[in-house]
Amino acid sequence: MIADDSALLREGLARLLAETGVEVLALVADADQLKTAVADVRPDIAVIDIRMPPTFTHEGARVAIELRAADPTLGIMLLSQSLESRYVTDLVRQHPRYFGYLLKDRVVDVPFFYAALQQVCQGGTVLDPQVVTHLLGRSDLAVQLSRLTDRERRVLALMAEGRSNRSISAELVIDEKTVESHISRIFTKLDLTPADEGNRRVLAVLAWLRN
Repeated sequence: MIADDSALLREGLARLLAETGVEVLALVADADQLKTAVADVRPDIAVIDIRMPPTFTHEGARVAIELRAADPTLGIMLLSQSLESRYVTDLVRQHPRYFGYLLKDRVVDVPFFYAALQQVCQGGTVLDPQVVTHLLGRSDLAVQLSRLTDRERRVLALMAEGRSNRSISAELVIDEKTVESHISRIFTKLDLTPADEGNRRVLAVLAWLRN
């Protein structure tokens, strides 16, 4: 389903997605309609504009947090015209799975957007590179990343492409246990502790994309 106050974007996006075989169950224009529609049609993924009526501040993001609390497996793809961080940071850190956040400029690249929706529906995380830079600020990650070996950097690059451990093992012609060992060392070298167990993979990818 699609939630955006712009009728032009709603209808245009729905038509483009329909041409790729995506079934669009509902189109809504504000946060209240969004909550009602999700309860009624139970979509696999909700595409949500961060700024919607009545205040055009962060209604979409606030509802996304409510929807995530109610259903951890509902795909949520946030869209915005400009970079936003309020509420988004909480979603990325606390609920990285089944989540995406892209700038609206990316929507015009239909194959890219369709692939991003698929990845989110499958439990992945999709973040616009500009969003990553904005969320992480200007902190220098070069020192941490310089600790990685060439093989570890290759593994992390493949993780950033959304590859599973099995896919990485096939690409590098190594077994999955070896991939797991590389990833464990990556976490250690990037100072990602076991306390971050739920999102260490996402944080590692964020570090790579920011660099």
